[in-house]
Amino acid sequence: MRWQNAALGCGRVRPSVSCPACCGDGQTDILQGLSSFPAGKITENAKKSLASLKRGNPQLEPTLAIIQAHDDHSIQEVNKNFAKEVGLRVIHICLPEDSSKDEIVNEILRLNEDPNVQGLALDLPESLYSSKVLNAVKPEKDVDGLSTVSLGRLVCGDGYDCLVPPIVCAVMELLEDLGGKTVLLVGAGGAVGAALQCMLQREGAVTVSCQWEAPQLQSKLHHADVVVVGSAKPDDVSVSWIKPGTTVISCSRDLLSGKHNYGQQNNHAAENVVGCLAIAMRMQNMVKNTERWIQSQQYRKWNLRCLKLQPLSPVPSDIEISRAQSPKAVDVLAKEIGLLADEIEIYGQTKAKVRLSLLERLKDQPDGKYVIVAGITPTPLGEGKSTVTVGLVQALTAHLNINSFACLRQPSQGPTFGVKGGAAGGGYAQVIPMEEVRQQVPVPLEEFNLHLTGDIHAITAANNLLAAAIDARVLHENTQSDKALYNRLVPVVNGMRAFSAIQFARLRRLGINKTDPGTLTEEEISKFVRLDIDPSTITWQRVVDTNDRFLRKITVGQANTEKGFVRQAQFDIAVASEIMAILALTTSLQDMKERLGKMVVANDKKGKPLTAEDLGVTGALTVLMKDAIKPTLMQTLEGTPVFVHAGPFANIAHGNSSVLADKIALKLVGEKGFVVTEAGFGADIGMEKFFNIKCRASGLVPSVVVLVATVRALKMHGGGPNVTAGAPLKKEYTEENLQLVADGCCNLQKQIQITQLFGVPVVVALNVFKTDSPAEVDLVCKIAKQSGAFDAVPCTHWSAGGRGAVKLAQAVEKAANQKNSFKYLYSLELPIVEKIRIIAQKVYGAQDIELSPAAQSQVDRYTRQGFGNLPICMAKTHLSLSHQPERKGVPTGFILPISDVRASIGAGFIYPLVGTLLAQFRQPAKKVTLLKALEHHKSVAFSLFQSISMLLHFPDEHHARTAYKAMLL
Repeated sequence: MRWQNAALGCGRVRPSVSCPACCGDGQTDILQGLSSFPAGKITENAKKSLASLKRGNPQLEPTLAIIQAHDDHSIQEVNKNFAKEVGLRVIHICLPEDSSKDEIVNEILRLNEDPNVQGLALDLPESLYSSKVLNAVKPEKDVDGLSTVSLGRLVCGDGYDCLVPPIVCAVMELLEDLGGKTVLLVGAGGAVGAALQCMLQREGAVTVSCQWEAPQLQSKLHHADVVVVGSAKPDDVSVSWIKPGTTVISCSRDLLSGKHNYGQQNNHAAENVVGCLAIAMRMQNMVKNTERWIQSQQYRKWNLRCLKLQPLSPVPSDIEISRAQSPKAVDVLAKEIGLLADEIEIYGQTKAKVRLSLLERLKDQPDGKYVIVAGITPTPLGEGKSTVTVGLVQALTAHLNINSFACLRQPSQGPTFGVKGGAAGGGYAQVIPMEEVRQQVPVPLEEFNLHLTGDIHAITAANNLLAAAIDARVLHENTQSDKALYNRLVPVVNGMRAFSAIQFARLRRLGINKTDPGTLTEEEISKFVRLDIDPSTITWQRVVDTNDRFLRKITVGQANTEKGFVRQAQFDIAVASEIMAILALTTSLQDMKERLGKMVVANDKKGKPLTAEDLGVTGALTVLMKDAIKPTLMQTLEGTPVFVHAGPFANIAHGNSSVLADKIALKLVGEKGFVVTEAGFGADIGMEKFFNIKCRASGLVPSVVVLVATVRALKMHGGGPNVTAGAPLKKEYTEENLQLVADGCCNLQKQIQITQLFGVPVVVALNVFKTDSPAEVDLVCKIAKQSGAFDAVPCTHWSAGGRGAVKLAQAVEKAANQKNSFKYLYSLELPIVEKIRIIAQKVYGAQDIELSPAAQSQVDRYTRQGFGNLPICMAKTHLSLSHQPERKGVPTGFILPISDVRASIGAGFIYPLVGTLLAQFRQPAKKVTLLKALEHHKSVAFSLFQSISMLLHFPDEHHARTAYKAMLL
């Protein structure tokens, strides 16, 4: 008996048909009557399954990558033929046969991270099949099922989550009635051998495994009912050792390559049947993998583990509360809320950027409910909108088991180092971690309030790059000829000139329809190279994220190298940059690039607007901002998710976190979940801009407004004494005074009326302080409900965490189910002045507006330039409904003065300046010593804090704690 005839067995192998994918026409007759469940039928089933998947996912193009490290292309062709038949795309990566394991692993790691590749298979020499190589393949892409993870799942019986190696599937298809039979595995070790043993034992076979060199091999071969060969037979092993009637099957990796050796008169028909089946099974595994990939891309139900809180009384400082809680690792949080591993970029242990690809993955997922937190006109101390936002999501998720996301702005270093503090919430309703301890040295580093993931630094770099480009262009045009400028802009490279894509765009804007740089006339060259910037019209300023008062007015160009080009300029605070507003309003990377290009930086000497696109820096700005566009994932004290992204001020900008953060969060929470975001300052400023600017940009419709009020602020509006940061509160604010509260509720009523202008239900959240009496709290809630609020709820989340905002969460959930008739306040088609008047009269309560000559001139200019259809972003004080900060309550009969009108064309709004408003902020002298304090030991720090607090006379416990937190920086 020859070895190859033993492979055919004695009727043990079921009939089959030939496989044209791997057998030539001359082999057809040989394969008749051979083997197994036919490869053709497996291929047909896989084809049908894939077609069904594609009907539900029309854009689907599943791709199998095969890494090959040998010169035999026959296997490559077979794989391609089978894949084509099934409808799969295959890419072959052909590496040299002498490639090292490290080179193979590097290629595997590259393909692991390729989002366009759903499956990965290996066709390598036997010597390269090591655990290092096999385990480099991501389990979710392992179509050959050879990684340790896949084998572990197979052994544990987890059939759904694992893929059986294709060659093993092929062998099992060829065998039948194995119960009680002895199966000998010869030379089949490693992953394939382990998988074979597992599958054979499940079928009731008695398995014995050995190598060709085993001392009792002859006896084992003689007693075996089935022999499965895993590698080439040595010449000294005789086929006579096998008893007649034994079924012999080869599962060598070289099955189709002709490199095996089973006898002198080799007939590969039987082996080819196994090979065909194995490749068909590989394609079937790939289809299964594609189905799982599709499922992984769909919305996942949250499996969130909330963190427990144990609130103390009295409430410790914010930093002590933050230190007492152990946050979850951010990758754990990301997985809990349904983010995929390739959708996050981790920054340390507790922060991660989230990629925008998620929006494409979940594009068919319905949005959740959209909640905006606004407030009444605040005191200089703030009324706790951020704290309410955090407390509300903690209540929704940790206590009511409703998916929710908080979307907050990133605070600027200016106010953090100034008088206001950060924007992370406070007490038991805050974003963590506030600090990070490294190398056992207790040096606090505020993660939320300082740096975070560097977005503001990216904005600063991009902004100042554009400022530098403006001044450099003016200098070069003033000192060089047209020819010299043309040589700089379109240099000769390798003997040729060529326009860049951005230069082609400029040529089109100029009406020059030429593609060859050598064909431009002298007049066309002059038009092309000269922007003719009018220095007096430059509106683009440099920025820095610090309150540096000495940079408010500067002179640039004093060095001798600037050749006398000197002009007055200034620094604004970084978050006042138009780039920050663009970051907050953009909807995609391409949209951001287009917006950056549209930013108007000056006029030319003919009065036409000049943009960043004209300067040719749009691409560079986009590159600087490519990471900043991704929202940052963090968590609350109770382990619920938070997005921190963008931070435009609400008085000099639109004052809302990013559209992208909201859009991503709305997809992640699911249809019944809630996304809670905050609008800066009072409802008259931040909320009005949220509706008229942000909602227009995003297309999102809000479900509920949460209006935050405090008894303290209402007393101020009722005629109480001035509230000054750093000064103790007067007794009117610490003792019960129902009359002051009742009189001050006029401001609350006005803000409710403003909300009703937009047709969205409003819930009043009364942020309760320990000095508030029950009677005062009840009075505010009663007046709020009588004034049209859907509900009014006292909240104690600052001292109790999410549990203190459960009633607020329940009220918000009910309000979100009410009829919503959301509408914008004005039509964009109205003239600029009319839109300003509508906001002034309907929102602020002004009698009318008055434009200065400069403002009217700017309005006329913007209208001529085609910018009249943009929304309005009023830049005014947040301390009053009017333009006068000292006028509290609800001022009436005033004329709103518009001193200037400016435009952020890239961001997409016109912003009138009401009265005078600085875009830079002052650094309070009394706080400088405090904010420079940096102590390495807590006891020393607290002693310093106690000494300074006696000097500064903090008005209440909350402000003392805020100062202590700032000092610990």
